[in-house]
Amino acid sequence: MTRGGTPGDGAFVVGPRVLAGGARSGPLAGCRLAVKDLFDVAGVPTGAGNPDWRATHAVPARHATAVSRLLGAGATVIGKTVTDELAYSLSGTNVHDGMPPNPAAPGRVPGGSSAGSASAVAAGAADIGLGTDTAGSVRVPASYCGVFGFRPSWGRVPLDGCVPLAPGYDTVGWLTPSAALAATAGTVLLDRWTGAAPAPPERLVVATDGFALLDPGLLEPFGAVIATLAELVGTRRDEPLAPTTDGGNGLADWAQGFRVDQGRQVWRTHGPWIETAKPRFGPGVAARFGWAATLTDDDVASTEALRRAARARLASVLDGAVLCLPAACGPAPWPGASAAEKDSLRLRTLALTAPAGLAGAPCVSLPALRTPDGPVNLAIVGAPGSDEQLAALALRYAEARSAAAAGTPDGLQGWTR
Repeated sequence: MTRGGTPGDGAFVVGPRVLAGGARSGPLAGCRLAVKDLFDVAGVPTGAGNPDWRATHAVPARHATAVSRLLGAGATVIGKTVTDELAYSLSGTNVHDGMPPNPAAPGRVPGGSSAGSASAVAAGAADIGLGTDTAGSVRVPASYCGVFGFRPSWGRVPLDGCVPLAPGYDTVGWLTPSAALAATAGTVLLDRWTGAAPAPPERLVVATDGFALLDPGLLEPFGAVIATLAELVGTRRDEPLAPTTDGGNGLADWAQGFRVDQGRQVWRTHGPWIETAKPRFGPGVAARFGWAATLTDDDVASTEALRRAARARLASVLDGAVLCLPAACGPAPWPGASAAEKDSLRLRTLALTAPAGLAGAPCVSLPALRTPDGPVNLAIVGAPGSDEQLAALALRYAEARSAAAAGTPDGLQGWTR
């Protein structure tokens, strides 16, 4: 890690220094790229946030495809960044590599698992932070650190050369200080969409049950943010995303269905290595892997109807619409929270992040509020394949918010395009 109080201090496990030079020209020429330590950079060990993983895997001889595409567009890799162990956390507190600082909320967690990438971008030490997002690992740290975070449609960016977590939900993601740079990175990273062309969004659906999970004091400030977004999209409709029927618990049930399926995939992916290598994990990550080890195919089958119903509901809602809900339940928490408090927050956060994962849908985490305790972002979700539409909306939103914030002494200051 870096030392001496320079920008990005604590965000990197390797660097900051040039690890791979980019093309001399291209849409990202001159951009500094911080790469989450799940992606291969040729000649640099891929540690996945765990020393035992690093010790039991060969140093890669080639770059991950996502890294190669960004290098080809002119970006320069300046370091590998801290990740939660094997990306199985949303907090950004790694017991081996340390907790990257949160420049937007000093002393608070940066969010994870793309913790170092978010920290480096928020500190101004990197222009693009490459990350992954399975259950919110780009969207949540983007919110906690007050930067833009982009999770694309599932399958639109190749994941070869990246340590997996739950392959049925894993996506490449990226963090930037501006909507314009997020959109440009998307043009470089995204494969052509081969599915049905999504309808242009003409209405904004405000997930009232999602906002019910927000810290109560933030509901009123979010009203102006949502109003701005609604003006850009068209008509507005406020309704629960996951109606509670037959004694169900709405978004919490969706999150549990996601969590079970994800956990089973996680153990299939990493269980054999864990049983052989017996790695040293931090307590929270160890508990999650321990729980994942108990899941069976029957557990997944018992929640399949729930996931199927959730996906059908999401397909209906997202047809010709953009969904909005909080990107996180509130500002970044303090690292000293109890295990029970961390578990409770994780489940509430999953209720907000699981819908995009279940739908395989793109989502942008948009800077929205600057509270005394730290930033809180707004998440917008589009139909699968609508990544470019969502990026364009994010840019228009950022322009509108920047114009509204110009010259004002309130919490909207600090916006960038």
